Parts: sequence; C-alpha cells; structure tokens
Amino acid sequence: MVGNSESKTIAKGQDGELLVHEDDIKEVGGLMARSMDKQAELGAFDSDNEEEREDWERAQEAAKLLREKVSEVDPYQVVLAGVVLLLMIGVVLSGWYWVLPRDSVVLETHYMQRGGHLMMSELTNDGSREITDVVIHVEFQDVDGLVLDNMRVELDKVSAHSSIAGDELEMLVSGYTVWDNYVVHTHLEWTDFNGDDNRQDWYHSVGHWSSEIFIDEGVETTWPNS
Repeated sequence: MVGNSESKTIAKGQDGELLVHEDDIKEVGGLMARSMDKQAELGAFDSDNEEEREDWERAQEAAKLLREKVSEVDPYQVVLAGVVLLLMIGVVLSGWYWVLPRDSVVLETHYMQRGGHLMMSELTNDGSREITDVVIHVEFQDVDGLVLDNMRVELDKVSAHSSIAGDELEMLVSGYTVWDNYVVHTHLEWTDFNGDDNRQDWYHSVGHWSSEIFIDEGVETTWPNS
C-alpha cells in the first residue's frame, strides 16, 4: 500500500517475540512528551479568559521583536559611538582648559638642608589667560617670627600655561643650625584676567625633615564667575 506516512518494520526474534530498539523507545517517548506539553498549553488557555490569552500573545510578539532588534545591533557601530563620545568629552575638556577664561596660579617651594637651608620656588600659571604684576616673596623665619633671610621677585606678566623658575627664585640660608625648627613664609601677589588684585600668604613649619615640598594654590577664578 502506498501512503503519505512511512511504514516501519518491527523486528522479531527467533521465537517470534517482538524486538524493540532503544532508539525507538526514546523517539516514542519524545513524541509523547511534546504532545503532553502541547495539550497542557492548550488546556491552560482553555481555562483562562480571553484577556490573558491576548496578553500572552502580546508578550510573545514583544519577545520576538526584541530578539530581532538585538540581532540587528552592529558591534562596530557600538565601538564607533564610544569613540565619538570620548572625542566629545575631550573637546569639552580642552575647551575648558584652553579657551574659557580661567585663572589658576600655583607656587611650589622645595625646602632642603644642603650646607644650610636651601629654598627653591617655582611659579606656575595654569590658567587660560596671562597674569600681570606678579610678586613672589619668600621669608625664612625662626619660630618666633623673626625674619632670618628673604628673597623677592617681581614679574610684569606670566603667560598662560607657563611656569617661572631659576636662580632668582632660589635662596640659601647659612649660619643657622639644622637641628632647630623654622618657618617658611611664602607670599604671592598677582592681577588676574578680570583685573582683580590677589594677595595670598602661606606659612610652613620646617626642620622636622631634611627635605620637604610645599604646593600653595592661589584662589581660582573661572568664567562666568568673573
């Protein structure tokens, strides 16, 4: 007989008993399990109302749409978007650092015990505008405030993003023991980009260590607060 379904021959033993292969048992078991799952799913929908069926169908459609969208994501586009974002952040930061009016002055002083008391200072204008009428004054005092030595440097201007150092900002104080404590008084004056005069003082106790570094930061002025 010719039909749409395939016929399958069942093997028999010598005594005529039926022989069933293990693969056949697994195949039949799988078909029965899928049939039971389908019936359970249909039965669940039969017992639910029409609204729950519609919710289930909408959830299936949403899950299908989500899978399609995820499969369409190009990893190269993700990487490109990250690069563009980093470039935008860099542009914003560089604009703040180089373009926007900003006043930022730092006076750094190194104290060392080298054949006496050695002080070396460096002025850095980290702002985006030059500063003018700059005065750097460093005093070496005892603990009672008596000035033992001092240095003073005056500058007409310091350009933006530049620093000043050198022999004029170095002072060696000899003739005083290194076993006592002293005070380094740093004084800074400047006129910022907004035309405002600034004066600041810092006091640092020295003598506890043979070498110390002091970083004195001036008050910053940034647009649009100017």
